[in-house]
Amino acid sequence: MIPIRNAYASLLIVIGFTLAASGCGYVVGSTYQTEVRTIEVPIFTSDSFRRGVEFQLTEAVQKEIKKRTPFRIVKGPAADTRLTGHIIQIHKYVLGETGNDDARELQLTYDVEVSWEDVRTGRILAQQRVPIAPDLVRFRSQASFAPEIGQSLATANQAAFDRLARQIVNMMETPW
Repeated sequence: MIPIRNAYASLLIVIGFTLAASGCGYVVGSTYQTEVRTIEVPIFTSDSFRRGVEFQLTEAVQKEIKKRTPFRIVKGPAADTRLTGHIIQIHKYVLGETGNDDARELQLTYDVEVSWEDVRTGRILAQQRVPIAPDLVRFRSQASFAPEIGQSLATANQAAFDRLARQIVNMMETPW
């Protein structure tokens, strides 16, 4: 009689923990869509006069996809989905100056629109409510740098691109 009660109590405890954990945001399995296996990431476009930033951002996004997702990057019509991006604007602000009006600290800001679509169906996969067109998601990334201590525009660009790539790949996760 006692072992049956203990087994029943143990079962209730296990069920209770399972129900509690299911409401805490834990996911069993992949956090990415299982029906998507391949993705095409064409070179992002840019309205900026700064050349080469679209290639650097595209490369950062591709590396982040390879590192964090189960998706395989392919080119052309063989892809299940396509992730396109457009750099809307790039701003560089001076935050502080020396006594000789040299820039002491600067801030670099990128505004990027991204769209992730299923090319098999034409359906937009990244649906987030933001105050822009419904098929686009806008991201902003900032990086500060101080030339006096050896930091450069190149290091700030890389920091901003890495941050943007993480945000873009986070957008690709399955919502819970």
